[in-house]
Amino acid sequence: MSIRNLDALFSPSTIALIGASNRPGSVGAVLARNLFDAGFAGPILTVNPRERAIRSTLNYHTVRELPLVPDLAIIATPPDTVPGLIRELGERGCRAAVVITAGFGEGDHTDGKVLKQAMLDAAKPYLMRIVGPNCLGILAPHRGINASFAHIMPQKGDVAFVTQSGAVATSILDWAAARGVGFSYVVSLGSMSDVDFGDMLDYLALDPKTHSILLYVEAITEARKFLSAARMASRTKPVVVVKAGRSDAGAKAALSHTGALAGADAVYDAAFRRSGMLRVKTLDELFQAASTLATGIRVKGDRLAILTNGGGVGVLAVDELADMHGRLAELSDVTLARLNHLLPPAWSHANPVDILGDAPGVLYAGALETLLNEKAADAILVMNCPTAVGR
Repeated sequence: MSIRNLDALFSPSTIALIGASNRPGSVGAVLARNLFDAGFAGPILTVNPRERAIRSTLNYHTVRELPLVPDLAIIATPPDTVPGLIRELGERGCRAAVVITAGFGEGDHTDGKVLKQAMLDAAKPYLMRIVGPNCLGILAPHRGINASFAHIMPQKGDVAFVTQSGAVATSILDWAAARGVGFSYVVSLGSMSDVDFGDMLDYLALDPKTHSILLYVEAITEARKFLSAARMASRTKPVVVVKAGRSDAGAKAALSHTGALAGADAVYDAAFRRSGMLRVKTLDELFQAASTLATGIRVKGDRLAILTNGGGVGVLAVDELADMHGRLAELSDVTLARLNHLLPPAWSHANPVDILGDAPGVLYAGALETLLNEKAADAILVMNCPTAVGR
């Protein structure tokens, strides 16, 4: 495993956009707009063989003409041009590239796989790191970097999101914008020709701006590297993963999407558990995880206290807790005594704490304050069933 030169991806001093364009609606134009408008403090250099200027900024016709050595290059040119561009950039001293372009062996396209290997061979002598190909790009809000064709720039935050799917990245960006959730990084890995989940977990585990990590996974490459990195990251930060391609049909779809061999789902499930990551099954659950992690609240255990005014929903909550392998908190004698003094005689006298259907707000407040002082409870679930007599 290696985080060599990943600093050039997320903390570059100079960025070059190869394939920049003035044509409205083109990928090159959207990339240029996002890069220039995101607030990056360093030089942004554009390369297009036919343009004099891009967004009123002097354009260069070739990589060789660039007046500065870029730490990071964003490439959005036809697939057959990419290996040569990588070689030219490496010769100039560029240390990292994000290859937006598709056509490098997704599905079962032999010609594309040859191009992908040529690209990697061109990068190897210069130790260049490559994100992609076939990716949305990368976003680093704290550095003012939007090297992507996403439709929105996220707020600054401490949640990192790493995904193989660009569409999933834009979906979570759209969801987060409406809820004020910010990110430290959003990284679309695409086909993972070089930089993969293991590399990103190693980097993010040590990144002070990242307090939690979300993953959208279709397949894992370099399993040992991934497991080692995941174990290290999970020791210090929450890591939540959604794994696509759980079914045979889904695995086949993943192959055509990014060229990923999804493999047996049971193997992934065991690997995630062993490495200490939390697996969720849907994007909705991943979004909920993002919202929870963005609050900065960290739950240290699995003991839950339940406060409710309805016995039936309390039972349902206990069943769900059991399915999720959590535990009901054992209330102390001190807590039970305080609740007995506060609540009507017919309350449940146990966890779940059922304060009855006609409970007013003052009883909710008093019971919650009491449970907050219960050292045996790591978290509290508060539920309310509306009634005509509660007030």
